[in-house]
Amino acid sequence: MNRTEIAIIDSFWKLLEEKPYNKITVKNIVEQCQVNRNTFYYHFRDIPDLLERVIKKDADEIIQNYQQFETKTPSDCIKPIVQLSLKRKNAILNIYHSLQRDVFLNQLEEFTCYFVKKYIDMITEPLSISEQDKRLLARFYKCALVGVILDWLDEEMSYDLLDNFIRISRLFAGATDQALIKSTMQS
Repeated sequence: MNRTEIAIIDSFWKLLEEKPYNKITVKNIVEQCQVNRNTFYYHFRDIPDLLERVIKKDADEIIQNYQQFETKTPSDCIKPIVQLSLKRKNAILNIYHSLQRDVFLNQLEEFTCYFVKKYIDMITEPLSISEQDKRLLARFYKCALVGVILDWLDEEMSYDLLDNFIRISRLFAGATDQALIKSTMQS
């Protein structure tokens, strides 16, 4: 990625912090980063293309930089998503409340799926569990996590999601272990 693309992306994030997605124009972006319209269109087809690429870029960077779980707990699955969202709170909420919300939701689902699968692989490594059961557990936890994150976004990120998730994990402590034990008995 070259400096011009980075400047356009940075300007886009700054504008998203200030105003709703549907109020941002190519003119706003090029004025913010001091390039001309043709330069913008050389790098991006349109604003939805820019949105899709910036969300994908951020998600890819986090996945690349977040190779190991810190505490080996379920909260590790949600932590990078929460940190990214809080870093750009207004921008994320402006995207979430826009007509382009599906781009964000698709990436959220992929992102969550990646971390849940990684977590399930880690906790099931020493066990003899079928791939079908691993996929089933991963799907269940992905759906639960995405649901929790969507609720948090619906509430305008007004509560400490990580703290709540850690508490939920404590309340359900042992449930995953029981599912894993049952899975090894059925194999």
